[in-house]
Amino acid sequence: MASLATSVETDARSGAAPHWEWQYLDLMRRIWEEGDERVDRTGVGTRSLFGAQLRFDLSGGAMPLLSTKRVFWKSATRELLWFLTGDTSIRSLCAQGVEIWTDWPLDRYRRETGEKITREDFSRRIVDDAEFAAQWGDLGPVYGKQWVDWPVYEEAGTDDLGVLYRRRFKGINQVRQVVDSLRDNPGSRRHIIEGWNVAELDAMALPPCHKTYQFHVADGKLSGLLYQRSCDLGLGFAFNIWSLALLTRMLAQQTGYEPGEVVWMGADVHLYLNHKALVEEQLSRKPSGEAKLEIVRKPDSIFDYRIEDFVVSGYEPQAHIPAPVAV
Repeated sequence: MASLATSVETDARSGAAPHWEWQYLDLMRRIWEEGDERVDRTGVGTRSLFGAQLRFDLSGGAMPLLSTKRVFWKSATRELLWFLTGDTSIRSLCAQGVEIWTDWPLDRYRRETGEKITREDFSRRIVDDAEFAAQWGDLGPVYGKQWVDWPVYEEAGTDDLGVLYRRRFKGINQVRQVVDSLRDNPGSRRHIIEGWNVAELDAMALPPCHKTYQFHVADGKLSGLLYQRSCDLGLGFAFNIWSLALLTRMLAQQTGYEPGEVVWMGADVHLYLNHKALVEEQLSRKPSGEAKLEIVRKPDSIFDYRIEDFVVSGYEPQAHIPAPVAV
């Protein structure tokens, strides 16, 4: 296999700027060759590096879609639109054929009931049976709940036994606040959407990995930055970088700015040891094509986008590379 540096130099000699995806492949290679091998929460084991950054220019409609394997961008888009509803049940995702979150409630169901149900049958029951979905399909207050309904409490008094209780009030919609602040105070350093609610982490099926988004306006352009505490580079990153770019594009359209760039920052960036076949196959491939996104409609609100509003062109992916999800 040719070295990554040699491949980038070949691109440069051809007169073309190096494809953005070489950043990703270089990071993948460094983790696989130099990462610290360690036992992780899932028991699968990883190789990990701490602290990484990738940048991508959104001008001209460009979007960071990996081409060295097929990325199902519509599934990633449906997930982002689901976040923006604040929903915490997988039912609507399963109804759309999106199984990104199914493995966590499925694992809990199998452990607690002992039933060796297949993923397909579990997902079908979630869609067909509202009571089953209410009992087994809820993920707790994950991402979207924190984004649009961060809980606010007020001390309300004491009960008959003298125990202090609190009353929950309608939560904070961070996304709406960011839209308003981008319009009204573009120079602010507080355009932030935060998912890491310490008080509710234990109630979540999975604490947020892509936890903090921040946005920045300069020269009439809106840029977005994501800080990710934990990143599965082999599987999760492709969706994470797409969602960051898509959310930035949507916010730019809603607030009247041109898209700038996106900056992705990973803390614990890792590859699972059982992803050896994925890593070796992906590192043997060369990036191709230049994906572009057109948003064909401007809805009245950031919360009113539909999957039909997004059209991708110029995407030239190579074959999908399957790999197991570590739950």
